[in-house]
Amino acid sequence: MEFTKRNLWMSTRDYVFIIFGIFVYAFGFSAFIFPEKVIVGGVTGLGTIVYFLSERYLPFAIPVALTQYILNLILLAFAWHTVGKQFVIRTIFGATVISLFIGLLIPLFPQPLIAQQTFMNIIIGAIMCGVGVGIVFTHNGSTGGTDIVAAIVNKHSNVSIGRTMLYCDMCIISSSFLIWKQVDTVVYGFVVLVVVTYMADMIINTTRQAVQFIIFSPHWEEIATAINNEAKRGCTVLDGTGWYSKQQVKILLVMCRKIESVTIFRIIKSIDENAFITQGNVNGVYGKGFDALKLKVEPKHHSKES
Repeated sequence: MEFTKRNLWMSTRDYVFIIFGIFVYAFGFSAFIFPEKVIVGGVTGLGTIVYFLSERYLPFAIPVALTQYILNLILLAFAWHTVGKQFVIRTIFGATVISLFIGLLIPLFPQPLIAQQTFMNIIIGAIMCGVGVGIVFTHNGSTGGTDIVAAIVNKHSNVSIGRTMLYCDMCIISSSFLIWKQVDTVVYGFVVLVVVTYMADMIINTTRQAVQFIIFSPHWEEIATAINNEAKRGCTVLDGTGWYSKQQVKILLVMCRKIESVTIFRIIKSIDENAFITQGNVNGVYGKGFDALKLKVEPKHHSKES
């Protein structure tokens, strides 16, 4: 029962954060980027292209949210047997929410939120979009679009998901030149792509980033005890051989949060100023005292041998 309640709480929290992340993305796009008539990547960019083309050649403009949602459903129909049921369910949820938010927000911002500051609007909008995407991905969500295409391609070839998404987004952004015949619009689109990617990676990695210490010191026992007692972190003692001295040495392996690294350094230096230390960033540490794995593993059924 407790396991079920915990899973329910984790799923509810994830969906709340996914909705919040999608809102941040939709607000950044609708209030800052779309009024500047800049084409971004993904199905949002395709929806923007359809909007401006229909506005030019049809008596009415087809809403970005409508095109976006229809394209996501079409892609999911092709991907149903390839990417799995869970991915499809999460993507339908994300695609529905993002289409609703964009459909509601775009009419509220006929002009950019910051007047006559195109580059500033692009940067602010891209930062918000990147933060929103990062929050969604951190909580196992998906907004659809090129995510679906990338997942399909990755299943049938050796091309990575990240590379596929990059190629798709570059093609969509470059096509904006055919509409406006202006190089600066294409450049702004690529600026959005770079900033969104950077911010999303930063959000994803910051939430999981930890630090790994490898410590060499003759006072290893005292250092390990101090780290246990003062920093409240565990130490693993490894056996090693110094190849130059041909002597046996003890090596301390320590994992801690990034904000705790200064404390670890101070403990080591207070005991042995000549200790040899290496420090490296670790993007994910899972287990007691760190992050919990948010993966749903299907139970294994053991067949009885007759």
